[in-house]
Amino acid sequence: MKTSENPIIIFDGVCTLCNASVDFVIRRDGGRNFRYTANQMEAGRHILQSNGLNPDQIETVYLAHEGKLYEKSSAALRIAGMLGFPYSLAKVCLIIPAPIRDWVYDWIAANRYKWFGKKETCRLPSAEERALFL
Repeated sequence: MKTSENPIIIFDGVCTLCNASVDFVIRRDGGRNFRYTANQMEAGRHILQSNGLNPDQIETVYLAHEGKLYEKSSAALRIAGMLGFPYSLAKVCLIIPAPIRDWVYDWIAANRYKWFGKKETCRLPSAEERALFL
């Protein structure tokens, strides 16, 4: 399977918070640099499996970029860093040790369905967004 040269965001397609985050990035990615796939979709499953991960046990967002796979807060902060000012300021948080950043991330991830809900099906891109999804 061919993957994109663009940074790829792999997200939980049934998570309301994750979908809202994807919508947030799409609205702010004026250059249309990012590509998107849910971990439940073929492209997302392929990327995760090729990195030794089980796509059925994913509790985080991933960013595949320049041959690396970032997860949790590292992925989120790098995504923000690529969105330009003022969102790029969040990238400074990468100086905080990952275990501390990920503790906060894991707490939110563990409660995301309870706080924000869960969809029955994966997000379907609009006609305008289709080219951005793998």
